[in-house]
Amino acid sequence: MTEQEKELIIRAQNGNIAAFEQLIYNYDKKVLALALKYVKNEDDARDIYQDAFIRVFRGLKKFQFKSEFSTWLYRIVTNVCITYKSRIKKREFVAITTDEEQEEEGMKTGFDIPDGNATPERVVTNSEISEHINNALELLSPRQKMIFILKHYEGYKLREIAEILKCGEGTIKKYLFDAVRKLRSELEELYYA
Repeated sequence: MTEQEKELIIRAQNGNIAAFEQLIYNYDKKVLALALKYVKNEDDARDIYQDAFIRVFRGLKKFQFKSEFSTWLYRIVTNVCITYKSRIKKREFVAITTDEEQEEEGMKTGFDIPDGNATPERVVTNSEISEHINNALELLSPRQKMIFILKHYEGYKLREIAEILKCGEGTIKKYLFDAVRKLRSELEELYYA
């Protein structure tokens, strides 16, 4: 953590709204991107983003500089994501959208591989692969999914993920191992296609 960030945190803890807004600005894109990767829906990601920063605002006075601010922040974001997803599963509902709108939404939030020289066939293939991957990710438990995203999409090291989720590295390795095994099993047909 830089001295500048430390100063911002202290000023925000003392009620300086401009300092808090600067902290949000420093992390807002990463928080929104993480939420979007987790829920794959822009509206849900924005809800998570808002809920996470409300929790940060309420809990900032309790932040004691025992860890990096980013670690503390991502711990809150991951908890909000996991809680949000399990809350949604409890009250599943049917969305009223056309097939065209669903396709558009899937294309915007999927994990498509951008390629400026892609042929139409390759775009379709990439889209189908992305759909398979997204479907397989949905089969993971909320914790497995979050750990997989933090490791493979956000690039965190195992010890950082352990710190964010407040558990041992061995636990993180186990969740990651189980997630990869489950994903391999679900995506096995793509290897032989």
